[in-house]
Amino acid sequence: MADVNEPKFVLESADRQFAVRRYQARVVAETRVAGERKQAGNDGFRRLAGYIFGGNTTKAKIAMTAPVGQTGASRKIAMTAPVGQKAEGEHSWTVSFTMPDGETLATLPEPTDGRVTLREVPPTRVGVVKFSGRWTDKSFADHAEQLRSWLAARGLRSSGDLEVNRYDPPWTPWFMRRNELWLRLDG
Repeated sequence: MADVNEPKFVLESADRQFAVRRYQARVVAETRVAGERKQAGNDGFRRLAGYIFGGNTTKAKIAMTAPVGQTGASRKIAMTAPVGQKAEGEHSWTVSFTMPDGETLATLPEPTDGRVTLREVPPTRVGVVKFSGRWTDKSFADHAEQLRSWLAARGLRSSGDLEVNRYDPPWTPWFMRRNELWLRLDG
């Protein structure tokens, strides 16, 4: 996205499309959405766009930033006997916008949509794979496997859910899209 702020990071290492980055603490607006990944991403984007375009207690407009992040929300299931688990066909996703540099929980207006929350993300170290192309489950799965292999070959351990980060609007031609997958690194 042209003229859109991105969170600052320190590059620890890079190798072709792979990198290890350290991000400083930042504030995100996020929302949880149930459904299939693509539709959940669209619904979450609209909710968050509503917040930054004035859907907040002061009706303030907040600058758009990139990337738009999306992670699968882990689901905890109570222990029972016998042990069994059935997929219900519904997924839960968290979609997020990073707030502009310098904004804090104290300076940002409260969202008027109760499904949008603000949260401070602590400093984070991530493994990254960059790629262009379509936003398909297969593409994400293929690149996630490449990232996990690259990290393992370097003795780096990850934890948490895979985060899909998209930097361009959907009308950007697929071959020009900038995408990244992030995995939080231990240590």
